[in-house]
Amino acid sequence: MSATRVLDWHHAGIQRLLADARSAATGDGERALLLSAHRLIGERVRPVYAMNDTRPASRTLARGRGSCSQRLAVLEAVSRAAGVPTRVRGLLVDGSFWYPRFPRLRRLVPDAVVLAWPEFRVGGAWVSVSELYAPLGVLAARSPEGFTNTGSRTLFEALASTAVDWDGSVCGADSCPSYDLSAVVRRDLGRFSSRDELFAAHGQTLCLPARVAGGAVLGRLTPA
Repeated sequence: MSATRVLDWHHAGIQRLLADARSAATGDGERALLLSAHRLIGERVRPVYAMNDTRPASRTLARGRGSCSQRLAVLEAVSRAAGVPTRVRGLLVDGSFWYPRFPRLRRLVPDAVVLAWPEFRVGGAWVSVSELYAPLGVLAARSPEGFTNTGSRTLFEALASTAVDWDGSVCGADSCPSYDLSAVVRRDLGRFSSRDELFAAHGQTLCLPARVAGGAVLGRLTPA
């Protein structure tokens, strides 16, 4: 629950977002608050492609634009500000997962991407961000087409209505390939007390010069 460089939840902007999320929540309890915060972040922070996974959450919020990872960091910061503990699961995801987003810019896509996937301590148990809205089985039934990483809907938006299943836990080997994403996970890096700790241990996907150069190009793009 501690504030970190990335999860700087003491910042006034994060505190204001927390207050707004509490006012807009449609129910009581920790989960309702987190869902409210997720919806507000979706409205206030425009999705763009960015490569700096250690940008402070308050800065992403102030800029009004950010990648899926950066927007998830804002959600984690709000969670900690509300007294709900968070941690992240580190996943090394094959770069091909992002090819549908960049059919003409594949050379800019890294071979593999270190992904920080949040978990929240809700009701005495750790809950993956994949299951904040509903269990994976329920989400899979609602949206059988799964997450294809194309179009305007990003991972951040998909969480509300689609099964994002990194482990293939919902489907068998020969069924539901559309939302079984386990094939693109090269390695489970384990769980970390914060995304700061994950990236300190495994580094960001690209070195600083490559992040600057790639971000200059991709940062101008938004999901179409």
